[in-house]
Amino acid sequence: MTEISAALVKELRDRTGAGMMDCKRALQETGGDIEAAQRLLRERGMAQAAKRAGRATTEGRVGYLVADDGSTGTIVGLGCETEPVSKNDEFLAFAEKVLRAVDAEGVEAAERFDEERQQLVAKLGENIALAGAARFTAVDGSRVDGYVHPPANKLGVLVQLRGGDGQLARQTAMHIAASAPQWVSREDVPEAVVRSEREIFANSDEVRSKPEQAREKIVEGMLNKRFFAAHVLTDQPWIHDTGKTAGQVLSEAGAELLEFERIALAG
Repeated sequence: MTEISAALVKELRDRTGAGMMDCKRALQETGGDIEAAQRLLRERGMAQAAKRAGRATTEGRVGYLVADDGSTGTIVGLGCETEPVSKNDEFLAFAEKVLRAVDAEGVEAAERFDEERQQLVAKLGENIALAGAARFTAVDGSRVDGYVHPPANKLGVLVQLRGGDGQLARQTAMHIAASAPQWVSREDVPEAVVRSEREIFANSDEVRSKPEQAREKIVEGMLNKRFFAAHVLTDQPWIHDTGKTAGQVLSEAGAELLEFERIALAG
C-alpha cells in the first residue's frame, strides 16, 4: 500500500473539507494521486447526497437582506435535518453565501451551489436542501421589507408594499408569517378553487340539515369566514389588531401589497 504522508492528507483536507480519515483512505485508494483522490471524494459526496435527498429538512435557517432604501430585498431558506446542524458554522456560512449570491445576481444563482451543497451533505452527514428563494425589486415607488421569526429563524417573509411606510411593510411581513395566507385578495383566488370550496360547504351535513331556502346564504357565510378569512390576506384578521382585517389596515394607510414570499422550514 502506498505510504501517505500527513502533509498530503492535510492538503486534500484543505481542498475538500472532508474528514482526515476519509482523505487518507481516498489517497490510499488512488495511489497518492491528490487530483484523483479529490475527484473520488466528490463522487462519494454526491452519492451520499443522493441517498439522503429524501429525508425531511424541517430544521435550518431562513435569512433575508433588504437594501437600506427598500429598493431590493432577498430571502433564502436552507433546510437541514437537525437543530445542531442548523447551528453549525459551516452550514451557516453556506446559507449566508447562497443568500448573498441570490441578492447580487438573482434566484438562478442558487443553482450553481449544488455541488458545494452535496459536499456539505457528505461532510455533515445529513440532507441539506434549498427550501426557497426570492428576490424583489421595488416598482412604482413601492418598498421591499422582510421579517424572520426569532429565535429559531425557520420562518421568514419578504414583501413588496406600495404606499404606507417601513413599519407597515414590516408589520405586514409579520402578519404573513403568522397567518400564512395563500393569496393577497379574493380576486387572486382561482375561480375553480372557490367553486370547489362552495360545493364542499353546500354538500356538508351542516348545511344540508338546514332549510333549503337558507342554504345559499349559509354557504356564502361559511365561505367568507372559513375559507377567505383563513387563506386570503385582505380577509384575515390583522394580527396586530384583530378588530380589523389586514385589508382594512392596508386600505386606511393607502397601501397595497404587491407580492410576498413566505418560507417555512416546518409546519
